[in-house]
Amino acid sequence: MTGPTVVIPAHDEASIIAAAVEPLAAAGLDVLVVANGCTDETAARASAAGARVIETREASKIVALNAALADVSAYPVAVVDADVTVSPADLRALAERLDADPVADVASPAMRVRPSRSWWVRQYYRVWALTDYRSSGHIGSGVYVLDAAGVARLGAFPDVIADDLYVQRLFAPAERLTPADLTFAVEAPGSIRALLARNTRIAAGNRELASRFPALAPASGATGARSLVKRVAPRPSLWAGFAIYAAVYLLAHRRAEALLAAHRPVAWNRDDTTRRASA
Repeated sequence: MTGPTVVIPAHDEASIIAAAVEPLAAAGLDVLVVANGCTDETAARASAAGARVIETREASKIVALNAALADVSAYPVAVVDADVTVSPADLRALAERLDADPVADVASPAMRVRPSRSWWVRQYYRVWALTDYRSSGHIGSGVYVLDAAGVARLGAFPDVIADDLYVQRLFAPAERLTPADLTFAVEAPGSIRALLARNTRIAAGNRELASRFPALAPASGATGARSLVKRVAPRPSLWAGFAIYAAVYLLAHRRAEALLAAHRPVAWNRDDTTRRASA
């Protein structure tokens, strides 16, 4: 196996796209960048860095992903966000394990969050690290890999906010491969405002899926806030972080509910605080 094929959907990512493409292309991976609705040099810089490039007019991750899946002929397929860091070795290892697994059709490495420069955001993530979400066989949040059978089950993406959660819920927990020893890294938001914006989009995506696709299984392993409180209560150093976590969670869900009720569009998920840190 020389794969996987790596798909990177990118909207106005000229400042970081070369850094995302170069290590993967240099390792011999087939990298396909879908520059969607770009008004900058994303496409040219991706091509110069060694990627194949498709351009679409609409700034839509879903349009980009469907264009990529229609083009791909070599499997597995790894969908990688432009602002994450993942090594070619870990992507290859993950693809090999997925290929060898007789049950799993989707896989994701473990997510590592780089600390924020914001004290408020750092306290939030100290508590977030204790949530059931971190041990639920999570797929996505920056990287996921589908084998040929997984792509066949997916077909084409519907127009959803949360592509990664949609993919996760298409597969039962036993069909997901989530090894802890293979990782990717993301930058934590650089401000509490950026964190709130990110979490509002996540909450909107969750609510949209629950409303539009109720037949899809809920995320596995979630036991709610009660288990988190039990973990935090004996540790006074986390109490301030828990207050921040709870406030962000509640406000993000309130904003997401209002956004969806008003049928307002949800913007492309980009956080310029993390891109400035990566540039």
